[in-house]
Amino acid sequence: MPPWITSAVPSSPRTRSGFAVLIGRPNVGKSTLLNALTGERLAITSPKPQTTRNRALGVVTRPAGQVAFIDTPGVHQARGQLNKYMVDVALQALDEVDIALFVVEATEGQGLTPQVGEGNRFILERLKSAGKPTLLVINKVDEVKKGQLLPLIDLYAKQFPFAEVLPISALKKDGVDLLFETVLSHCPEGELLFPEDMLTDQAERVLVAEYVREQVLRHCRQEIPYSTAVRVDVFDESEREPRPGTKPSRGLAGLVRIAASIFVERDSQKAILIGKGGQMLKRIGTESRKRIERLLGTHVFLDLRVRVEERWSERPEALREMGYE
Repeated sequence: MPPWITSAVPSSPRTRSGFAVLIGRPNVGKSTLLNALTGERLAITSPKPQTTRNRALGVVTRPAGQVAFIDTPGVHQARGQLNKYMVDVALQALDEVDIALFVVEATEGQGLTPQVGEGNRFILERLKSAGKPTLLVINKVDEVKKGQLLPLIDLYAKQFPFAEVLPISALKKDGVDLLFETVLSHCPEGELLFPEDMLTDQAERVLVAEYVREQVLRHCRQEIPYSTAVRVDVFDESEREPRPGTKPSRGLAGLVRIAASIFVERDSQKAILIGKGGQMLKRIGTESRKRIERLLGTHVFLDLRVRVEERWSERPEALREMGYE
């Protein structure tokens, strides 16, 4: 086995803690990996690229220590204000962490003349500038034969002095525990950064907006998701604590009332999002409410409205209003 492939991580009796960033091209599985590490849906996922727009923090605490993982938008050739914002979010996170996890797909470089793509070469240059210990995380290994990994590992080993290489399948959670142990072994010794029971720093209303946007991504046509933003306008918790003597229904008690706006850029997009007889919006609302109820542990009344905000993704003031700042 080549020396750069992790086979075991020595345990340490001392507590370690640190920040780690997940960085890579769109759709390589960074958000799926964050969810696998934390055991919760802290980052939305979809088959469409550029699903992640903001950074998402997931804190994993185990007896040996704690790692705060930062999921970032996929680094891509940025056109437009929103895309530039997303790439900036990813690259700025490199300055704030102790260790970087460069995530690539196992299926990359399987052609006759394997090579590192332009996008990944750009990320590698930024990693070199950052000077942080970096792990190469090869995701989706369940989609290739083991023998196909060695040429890919060799290819990247020639490009960058990775501290470790970890083949994983985030979707199947294969290798995820070893990945955590490896990351922790590269973190500095020290006290926990966050309380042991803390999972994320994202506010519930932020997660609610993301859960709604996830359903838009999953149900709508190709042209709609990239012109969509979701803003929570009302988050009423006045009935969240159930009244004495109230019997739970479907395992849930209490009620949170939420009103959210789904923004698009054209009237034609609004029509598609609402659907014939309102069926598309109803489907998005039903699936969103199920996920939000699991998040909040209460019944949820969810009111969704579709609004047209022309060219919001190109205007700095509109981006700030949507929470991209």
